[in-house]
Amino acid sequence: MAREAPAGEEPLRFAAGLYRVQGRMADALEAGHAEDPLIGHLDEDAGRLADQLPSVLRYAAEKGPEALSEDARARQKDLPATARTRLLVYWTGDRTSSEDYLTRAILRPYVELLRSVNVPPDRVHRQGQCPFCGGGPWISARREGSLMEGARRMLGCALCGGEWLFGRILCPSCHEGDPHKLPSFQNDRHPALRIEACETCHRYVKSIDLSEDARPIPEVDDLASIAMDLWAVEQGFTRIEPGLAGI
Repeated sequence: MAREAPAGEEPLRFAAGLYRVQGRMADALEAGHAEDPLIGHLDEDAGRLADQLPSVLRYAAEKGPEALSEDARARQKDLPATARTRLLVYWTGDRTSSEDYLTRAILRPYVELLRSVNVPPDRVHRQGQCPFCGGGPWISARREGSLMEGARRMLGCALCGGEWLFGRILCPSCHEGDPHKLPSFQNDRHPALRIEACETCHRYVKSIDLSEDARPIPEVDDLASIAMDLWAVEQGFTRIEPGLAGI
């Protein structure tokens, strides 16, 4: 896939490697869960992540984009207590703390496992965020609906990987509902994708249209169209949750 999308080759390769690291982390957590079940309270479960945490930081330091690599190298020097505090700040924090990409990458295998075994995490659930884990949306997908309702807008969780239905004319970040303040932007190179922005909070989510063709893979198409994110940043918008490339 990377060879077929030159503009997204580097992010695609980075994301593929990150998935492999997270997969090994998930396997280790699942094996431990079989003997000593996770309870969804990170302050008690965090010790189970300690042995796996360095693998994500090591990979990001070696293979990540420059800014992410520098951040990962700095965090490799954290004392265990500091590393634990970072996880808990993200877990209990507001939207600002949720922009910590590395912590999200570390926690994702843990939260995905909680979702697979139906153990709700003890996080605050705000409007516009995942109803299961409280994670923010990293992507929006328009899926085929009934003739009466038209295409459904589904938000994809950056933390647990789940999806939930959300209003088509509503900002997931600040809940602005005035369509005149919710512009969308497209380009000819990626016709199925668009930037769904908000002029009130200056946030955006990238959207992929799966209503007519469900074959595209959001993770791949998102990385292959990273130029759209760079353009949005130049226009003064910030993505609600970074994509897999950290943007």
